[in-house]
Amino acid sequence: MADQKMTIGCRDYDHTRALADGRVKAEGLKIEFVNISPPSQIFLRMLHDEEFDASEMSLSNYMIALGKDDRRFIAIPVFPSRVFRHSYIWINARSGIDKPEDLKGKRIGIADYSMTALLFMRGFLQHQYGVAPQDVHWFRRRSEHVAIDIPPGVRIDNIGKDETLDGLIEDGKLDALAVTSPPRSFLQGSPLVRRLFPDCRPVEAAYYRETKIFPIMHMVVLRRALYEKDPDLAVRLAQGFQAAKELAFEAYEEGLSSLPWVNLDLEYARQVMGHDVYPYGVKNNLPTLEAAALYSNEQGLTGRKFTVGELFAPETLDLFAAG
Repeated sequence: MADQKMTIGCRDYDHTRALADGRVKAEGLKIEFVNISPPSQIFLRMLHDEEFDASEMSLSNYMIALGKDDRRFIAIPVFPSRVFRHSYIWINARSGIDKPEDLKGKRIGIADYSMTALLFMRGFLQHQYGVAPQDVHWFRRRSEHVAIDIPPGVRIDNIGKDETLDGLIEDGKLDALAVTSPPRSFLQGSPLVRRLFPDCRPVEAAYYRETKIFPIMHMVVLRRALYEKDPDLAVRLAQGFQAAKELAFEAYEEGLSSLPWVNLDLEYARQVMGHDVYPYGVKNNLPTLEAAALYSNEQGLTGRKFTVGELFAPETLDLFAAG
């Protein structure tokens, strides 16, 4: 029997590339990857048009859609993008902000309110530092990928069409940015813009040691109609992604990377997080997934707190469990 053809919308990641280029196979599947950057374009095309059989998807947007009874997709516990986010908050040096608690009452620029990066930023600011979403004034540069109801007490304004977040923080019209890439002035070495957590790596490591949360930005979803015809498809696809990830990390261990010090970075990460520093699977990621579900409900993005099991294909709940 010929392999089933499948299209997957996904950014070109090192840990998915072996599945995309055929070095790794998913049983019974002939996969065509459609590499798109930035990933937000993948989300929009999948959410609006169901353009792919499977795709990378914002964890936060997926939960919001489920909360609105949009059940067109079902997730597998594969996480193409996950990033600690303490290092992605920048402040204007003249804003009077010296520590996270100083963000109260300040003006913070964001891309959009519902994105997963901000879900986790708001979560640790509230739970670790006592800064609730209602305590700051948010300034948004784009519309939401999925419709949201603004939670009570939360202030969100849109910046002007001729304004940029970079320009506003440089001019002191914003006190801080909570975004996913460094502002222009920071990259240019301006003393006016710096990180909220200047020595951020030990801060993020301490956060992981305390909470066991390694923030998940994106998961992989399948079109539910396709999954319901063949539920085992979810398992076979997840196993293919896992094999590709393992191949990528074998290359890191051999020093096959263009980045300097990748061997030392991997060694440090394993000292903090254990051998599998980029785990897939539900059970391996319960603290992170439970935090995401909690934050989404606390922050008014979903009307109730999902159980982790509700988010994923049942056949995949025990995959890749450690031990």
